[in-house]
Amino acid sequence: MPIRRPSDILPSEITPRSVYLNRRQLFAGAAGLALASGLSGRVQAASLATQKSPFSTDEKLTSLQDVTSYNNFYEFGVDKGAPVAHAHTLKTSPWTVKVDGLVAKPAEFSVDDLIKGSALEERIYRMRCVEGWSMVIPWDGFPLADVLKRVEPLGNAKYVAFETAYRPEEMPGLQSMFPVLDWPYVEGLRLDEAMHPLTILAVGLYGERLPNQNGAPIRLVVPWKYGFKGIKSITRIRLVEKQPETSWNKQAPDEYGFYANVNPNVDHPRWSQKTERRIGEGGLFVKRRQTLPFNGYADQVAQLYSGMDLRKFY
Repeated sequence: MPIRRPSDILPSEITPRSVYLNRRQLFAGAAGLALASGLSGRVQAASLATQKSPFSTDEKLTSLQDVTSYNNFYEFGVDKGAPVAHAHTLKTSPWTVKVDGLVAKPAEFSVDDLIKGSALEERIYRMRCVEGWSMVIPWDGFPLADVLKRVEPLGNAKYVAFETAYRPEEMPGLQSMFPVLDWPYVEGLRLDEAMHPLTILAVGLYGERLPNQNGAPIRLVVPWKYGFKGIKSITRIRLVEKQPETSWNKQAPDEYGFYANVNPNVDHPRWSQKTERRIGEGGLFVKRRQTLPFNGYADQVAQLYSGMDLRKFY
């Protein structure tokens, strides 16, 4: 989801690579942090066995603390700290994902079924937020294409629509008399975007199962797009013929386009997208870095948009 001006961010150190590689050491430190802060839902105990991915960047990782405490998940509140404070109320087991629509073999999968049916990889991706902030996150997941192939898309399927859980009794942000969005949260991709090998369904980060505030138990990760495309806590994946209406595009179409490709030449109406700051690197006064087209993944994905006016289809 898009983020507001992040004046609440506190500087924090980047997790050393040596600490990250020692997952037991890292997890013990994270668990201690969760106990010290009194916040539940920060980490989950189930480790994930993954293989390394050739798609990973070698950039410095954003710290686990920042990744799990600075979140947009409006179903739990609009403040950046609201998800980590409130998301423990979401029950993530049992959990199923319905995959249907224009497919030959519609099905309903448990998250474990999806994991067992795919090659689980660690993908270290640059992730770009809308308002000029970015992170580098080690996701654990598998290609969305693996799931779509299992249900056999029909010839007239052109888009993939995703839907987040709608549970007002477990998601306090849905209880407001003045809703931020038209719930449940919906996102979408073109079918060729969904089938691209960079597009994954993530079930963990830093070698552990996803914390609730990061979209447990399963979420979308599309690293060349802005963060609001990464729909969390998915309950349904539906293949359709027409471009689906998506939550932020429906709410503010002049600000949040359907495609949401990272493009430094297309400014948000209220801020520039030409530069960015990496969360955890010195706070508001750190030197900004240039925003890369497609978030640095142009070599892999630019051909998907050949011939398109990317100022119009933003």
